[in-house]
Amino acid sequence: MAKAIRINAVGGPEVMEYVDVEVGEPGPGEARVRQMACGLNYIDVYFRTGAYPQPLPAGLGMEGSGVVEAVGEGVTHVKPGDRVAYAGRPTGAYAELRVMPASILVKLPDSIDFETGAAMMLQGLTVQYLFRRTYPLKGGETILFHAAAGGVGLIACQWARAIGVTMIGTVGSDEKAALAKAHGCTHTINYNTENFVERVKEITGGKGVPVVYDSIGKDTFTGSLDCLSPLGMMVSFGSASGPVPAFTLNELASRGSLFITRPSLFSYTAKREDLDIMAADLFGMVSSGKVKIDINQRYALKDVGQAHRDLEARKTTGSTILLP
Repeated sequence: MAKAIRINAVGGPEVMEYVDVEVGEPGPGEARVRQMACGLNYIDVYFRTGAYPQPLPAGLGMEGSGVVEAVGEGVTHVKPGDRVAYAGRPTGAYAELRVMPASILVKLPDSIDFETGAAMMLQGLTVQYLFRRTYPLKGGETILFHAAAGGVGLIACQWARAIGVTMIGTVGSDEKAALAKAHGCTHTINYNTENFVERVKEITGGKGVPVVYDSIGKDTFTGSLDCLSPLGMMVSFGSASGPVPAFTLNELASRGSLFITRPSLFSYTAKREDLDIMAADLFGMVSSGKVKIDINQRYALKDVGQAHRDLEARKTTGSTILLP
């Protein structure tokens, strides 16, 4: 038996139960992983509340790190004893031990510890595809990135600095502004005291930016469109404030023939060869010291309810992990 978090209904943090579960042997294409740390991400809230539906009862959590204990038939890229990390479906990372698809496991370099591995995969791979593939940044661009002091945001700050990109980041407080700047964000905007559209236009001399990366959703969507230069790209990759309301395509035409995309990490990592390339890029950035993963909150797995409450109240900065 092993401890894990399960939900039998969707709702608030109280629906998460810390229970004993049976963990069997891995089947074909599977691996059993003894987890050393689990990542906490806003997507976990979407699954808990039912915004992203899944069959119940169910587990939660999309990323973790640990040691492979056993593998099933056909698994050759990892073996028992390997240090591994992952980000992907199915949910169930909130656990001491789990049997899971081996296809999403990647070997963790010796230079990266388990806590960092658990904290970096979903957020780090997100920045990787946003900057390398969704709107490939070459350096020299000025971009707008919302929630610059969050887990994804602080990685983005450092990655942008490393590749020569000027990043404008929105934050919710002066303390978070200082944190984002310390990690490489060139300009910060406190959206509680400043109009971010006006400030972006001021910073860019009225030109706007070629790309906006927006994980906030409803509260920032229209303003984000207004920050784009003609032919710019709106990358809506999350909805922390709620889903983006319905809009007409004329909203894009009237602002200068804009582009819009709603990407998901799991589309970008669906092919094993793509996952390997993305993970190698991320590991290289972290191992080189160009990107440091800030784990600013640690909770025991059994205290996951408080972790979710703090995340939803925007009390967290950087990355958060759960310790089994």
